[in-house]
Amino acid sequence: MTYGKIIFVSEENIFTSPVAETIMKKKLLESGDSETKVSSCGMVVLFPEPANPKGVAIAKSRGISMEEHRAKAANGGMFGTDVLVLVMSERIKAAVYEKYKNAVNIYTIKEFVGLDGDIETPYGKGMKEYGEVYTQLEELVDMVIKKLSK
Repeated sequence: MTYGKIIFVSEENIFTSPVAETIMKKKLLESGDSETKVSSCGMVVLFPEPANPKGVAIAKSRGISMEEHRAKAANGGMFGTDVLVLVMSERIKAAVYEKYKNAVNIYTIKEFVGLDGDIETPYGKGMKEYGEVYTQLEELVDMVIKKLSK
């Protein structure tokens, strides 16, 4: 991999970005990559809120623990030329570039793998919708790993 660190960024860091982070960590460890650091953060984090309970339940049903996750805010010190930043939407991408002048290597997760569109957070919806977004993120993480492996 060309990047020493991968950061997933969402609005609040309580569902989509921590899901992508935990999936990526699990898949990298399974592939024998213990070198690449993976984390997640949010653009609007007021306190270390736990992960969304629906997300925690879905992750647990798929063998991944998110119980210990606490939301973390993005900060300017996390960017660098060896850091890949994968955001959930074009709006978040624009906000990162606007807020952090040293930000580089910022892509929406779909853009990075050659797709269009944003990851929509299913706030206020049911377990089915949360499960669909989880599955979508799992597929996208697989595509990211495949692209980084080339």
